[in-house]
Amino acid sequence: MTGFLRRHWLLLVLLAGGLTLRVLTWLAYEPALLYIDSFRYLGNLDDLRPTDLNPLGYTVVLKALFSFGGLAFVQAVQHLVGLLLAVSLYALTLRYTSRTWLGALVAAPVLLDAYQLQVEALIMSEVWFQALLVGALWALLGRGEPTWWRAGLAGALIACAVLTRSIGMTLVLPLLVYLVLAGGAWRSRAGWKRIGVRTAAGVLGLVAVLLPYSAYFYSQAGYWGLTGATGNVLYGRTATIADCSQLPEDDAGLQLFCPDEPLNDRRKIDYYTHFVYGDPDWPAEGLPDERTKEDLANQFAREVILNQPIDFATGIMRDFLKNFDPIKRTHPKDVPVERWQFQLTYPYYNVGESSLEYYNQVTYAYDGVLPDANTDLTAFLRSYQLGGGYTWGPLLAAFSLLGLLGAAGVGRARRSGLRAAALLATGSGLILLAGAASFEFSWRYQIPALVLLPLGGALGLAAILGARAAASGVSPRYPRNPHSPQSRGRRPTLDDYPDEIDAGAAADFRQRYGTSPLTPLVVVIAAYNEAKGIGTVLREMPTHCGELPVSTLVVVDGSTDDTARIAHEAGAYVCVASRNRGQGAALRLGYHLAAECGARYIVTTDADGQYDNSEMPLLVAPLLDGTADFVTGSRRLGSYQHDSTIRWVGVRVFAWLATVLTFRKITDTSFGFRAMRADLATSVTLREPQYQSSELLLGVLAQGSRVREVPMTMRLRNNGASKKGRSVAYGANYARVMTGTWLREYLLRRGKRADRAVRTS
Repeated sequence: MTGFLRRHWLLLVLLAGGLTLRVLTWLAYEPALLYIDSFRYLGNLDDLRPTDLNPLGYTVVLKALFSFGGLAFVQAVQHLVGLLLAVSLYALTLRYTSRTWLGALVAAPVLLDAYQLQVEALIMSEVWFQALLVGALWALLGRGEPTWWRAGLAGALIACAVLTRSIGMTLVLPLLVYLVLAGGAWRSRAGWKRIGVRTAAGVLGLVAVLLPYSAYFYSQAGYWGLTGATGNVLYGRTATIADCSQLPEDDAGLQLFCPDEPLNDRRKIDYYTHFVYGDPDWPAEGLPDERTKEDLANQFAREVILNQPIDFATGIMRDFLKNFDPIKRTHPKDVPVERWQFQLTYPYYNVGESSLEYYNQVTYAYDGVLPDANTDLTAFLRSYQLGGGYTWGPLLAAFSLLGLLGAAGVGRARRSGLRAAALLATGSGLILLAGAASFEFSWRYQIPALVLLPLGGALGLAAILGARAAASGVSPRYPRNPHSPQSRGRRPTLDDYPDEIDAGAAADFRQRYGTSPLTPLVVVIAAYNEAKGIGTVLREMPTHCGELPVSTLVVVDGSTDDTARIAHEAGAYVCVASRNRGQGAALRLGYHLAAECGARYIVTTDADGQYDNSEMPLLVAPLLDGTADFVTGSRRLGSYQHDSTIRWVGVRVFAWLATVLTFRKITDTSFGFRAMRADLATSVTLREPQYQSSELLLGVLAQGSRVREVPMTMRLRNNGASKKGRSVAYGANYARVMTGTWLREYLLRRGKRADRAVRTS
């Protein structure tokens, strides 16, 4: 349980915040928020007319929920669905990467976005539409390359999404594209057979849901369809840009549908969609021929699009880009953003004559109460929302860009196995926004993208950084050596010491060497496949440091070469871990084993010959004279050779970051030649398998230990290539560990150290 809490603490913090905000929202507005569309759903519960403006999906959900409670119950369930969506997205992200912070980043918009909270409080279909989208994503991505039955399930879920919000029809395209690209099956003839089977299953899933519904629609309307919203959806968009002079002069019907207002004085799309076309008495003079109102609206829209394609496309693109504005505001002639913001008092909308009485009648019928708002809570929620409690538009743009870059194969994405997954999530989010913008822009239509674009961005970033998808069953295009530590992407954090591998390695060591074979000063070296260089390093190791004899303990981290044999023949004590886990795991094992077997002081150095072991007396001296508890070398204070400009810059950047975080002057955070008290080394929390040098340094500083830097020499490796990265991704992970350690040690655990004696250097 402790390990679970430690691994997922960031999600749990966000989840607590999301739960708190939802409880406040539920208490703020009684019994729930009702919008204009809410009354359309409620008015169709008994008749279930498929010909209404909205399809029946959400109406059926409401009918089921009203069997258990009223409007307040529906609002509570929708808030619960919002929480479950966030957890589902987090879990889905971790199917493709071990980076829990990425999963938390994906969950955060759903948990904390105030517009998401407000739409969950509304008797509206959005949160159920989101749930169906996430269900389809899980069916396609949850277990690697999709099988035929999971493709069919995804198709059925997307069809249900279409029947919840008709804009879901745009998702058929990314579904089919993903079924072709997933797993790289298209690269072989046999793969195309799999593609054909699963694509057919996906289409059958769509048809199995949509065909019976359309047949029901036919039985009620006399023609095939899915919703009554047909002619009006494009009429509103084209009416705002139509140049009446380009319409056929002899077509009285099309001229009648062209607005009377001059082009520059046209009103907003919503007006022409709902208040002009939506008026059953319009046009007042009647239709000029046998064509129906819907036929004329569709023909009018086609003519305008053909005559003015640039104006039509420009308007859509302009509205599409509004989704990425940094501030949610009402653009000219758009649906007011205030409709999706928390109001201080209970909001009422014009739903016909005696709207107030109608609101009262509906809420009293379902819950036995009148609409009401707790102004203290609504003031807090409104302040939170207007004060920045929403997903920043440029952040959504960044998610979109990362998803597209990952899908395009930038960086390490080409071999990650995540490109198709990133394309599915990102493409689905963008096509939803573009599809909605084709008709009308509203901030409400951005809400479904909160479950798609962050996931796509996270998968794209994981792909670019080189995360592998093998854990989820996704086959990478170019598999690496399975014994290579880089083949698994970033390693998961370590469990408490000792884990099973630690215990086995320590038991084997004691069986071979006894319980206290080591001297008071022990040099600990972590080695993975260092057979070519370890011998030289051990031969140059001093046997004494001042009065103290020196023992060398080599922790072989699951090597596949002769590192262990060569180290043993060179006179070192050798502890062998059965599996490669990373330098941090090997050093932690070495610290504990050395302390348990007699060491008072521990020195660390590398197995590649980069450090000058003859400088050890200078390194150890502050420990022996009692002026320091932890001594680290510094290449910047001394001298060093380097073969990487990126690493040269990184040393300085991370030294500056450590200085800022700790208020201590630090010149080198990653120098591996260090000396410390053995009890101090074993008291610091160490979780990182790869980027452990900064974790140890910040952990020691957080304990108040006396830390000193001394000038040291650093050379190039004596053989082979460094296992450390030279890329921006390596630097990003190093920064992640530094900031994460600082948060853990300086903020979260300060109170736990109240009983410790704090020492300063």
